Amino acid sequence: MSYKAFEKKDLGFTTRQLHAGYDPAEHNGSKAVPIYQTAAFELGDYERCLRLFRYEEEGDSYVRFSNPTNRVLDRRLTSLEGGSASITFASGMAAISGTFLNLCQAGDNIVSVRTLYGGSTELLQSVLKPYGIEARFIEDENDVESYRQYIDDHTKAIYIEALGNPGMNVLDVDAITELAHSYGIPVVIDNTFATPYLFRPFEHGVDIACYSATKYLSGHGTVIAGMVSEAGTFDWLGGRFPQFEAFYEEYKDLIDDKTLRTQMFTQRLRIVYLMQLGGHMSPQTAFYVLQGMETLSLRMERHVYNAQKLAEFLDQHPAVTEVRYPGLPDSPYYELGRKYFPKGPGAIISIRIRGGKEAALRVLENVEIFDYMTNVGDAKSLIVHPASSTHFGHTPEENAAAGVFEDTLRISVGIEDIDDLIADIGQALDRS
Repeated sequence: MSYKAFEKKDLGFTTRQLHAGYDPAEHNGSKAVPIYQTAAFELGDYERCLRLFRYEEEGDSYVRFSNPTNRVLDRRLTSLEGGSASITFASGMAAISGTFLNLCQAGDNIVSVRTLYGGSTELLQSVLKPYGIEARFIEDENDVESYRQYIDDHTKAIYIEALGNPGMNVLDVDAITELAHSYGIPVVIDNTFATPYLFRPFEHGVDIACYSATKYLSGHGTVIAGMVSEAGTFDWLGGRFPQFEAFYEEYKDLIDDKTLRTQMFTQRLRIVYLMQLGGHMSPQTAFYVLQGMETLSLRMERHVYNAQKLAEFLDQHPAVTEVRYPGLPDSPYYELGRKYFPKGPGAIISIRIRGGKEAALRVLENVEIFDYMTNVGDAKSLIVHPASSTHFGHTPEENAAAGVFEDTLRISVGIEDIDDLIADIGQALDRS
């Protein structure tokens, strides 16, 4: 047998999304990744048990820590990202929460932008606060120099989104990572809306990428899933992270030094937070995400094509007062979009409706193909009113900073025939 596609790093993106990280010979020759639906694995013997629990040997003991199905998914995302390691979580929020807890201790802070998914904002400003972790929100995310005033000796990361949710703003990632690294601080990015097919964060200096794999990575709207990927280039032993220095001292004689240094963040995230807090992804979910990722590049090409066509239509419709999509030449983020998203700036469109909230709600009542749902990234087109859902409970000022108003609708453009999507949203707008 000469099949080696699973380990070849020089293959194209679409080839690797089908093959990377999975050797059928290790799984009884099954071409599809098997679902290891078990709670635990045989340890074998006493010596092997010690090797597993000392992390001297890669293997499985208890599924809260690892599972062969999930390990294939970890390896596949790592290949697509071009990073050093990845890890699966039960949801996108579990992935982001674990990331922040891994970075911070009581008294530390995270510098972030306001143009975030509402759940991330709530986590930063409310949930983590009682644990002594402070969120510092930048007033002008487009002015990179303004970030400096929020950074101090206790800052442990700058947190941004590749494409703002739902305002679809694009930040100057190169400038942000350069600034952060000058202070010895990592940059964490939520790359959910872009996926590694549209945006390669590690090539722009980003250190950690988080995903709600519920969205485009799976693409079929059947599972809740999260992932974290590490670039492997940040120096966690530079003096700013005592918890990582202690972790290194504890495991330096057990884990290969190169692996430990390049996968420091992921190793600690797994051993401390995934294992102890228990937010693991089920093997059944990992299987579904893998199934979706096999068509990721093909879906994203169609998503982006449809989004561009629909944005151009909406930009000319009299019932729409504003269209936020970086692919439009009149977008303030058009040039940054072209720089960072040469294959297209995603498939989320944010619009404001003439006539205010009541007109926006009439659009929701009259669409027949777009479904009224809070999810995004499905192969099917979705639409939602963010102020009453994803950003519910935030003040008008907080929502405005995120690009959310009472007349805002967020559209997740699917892969249906574009003529059908244009006709459907057009008739609903005409009746608004």
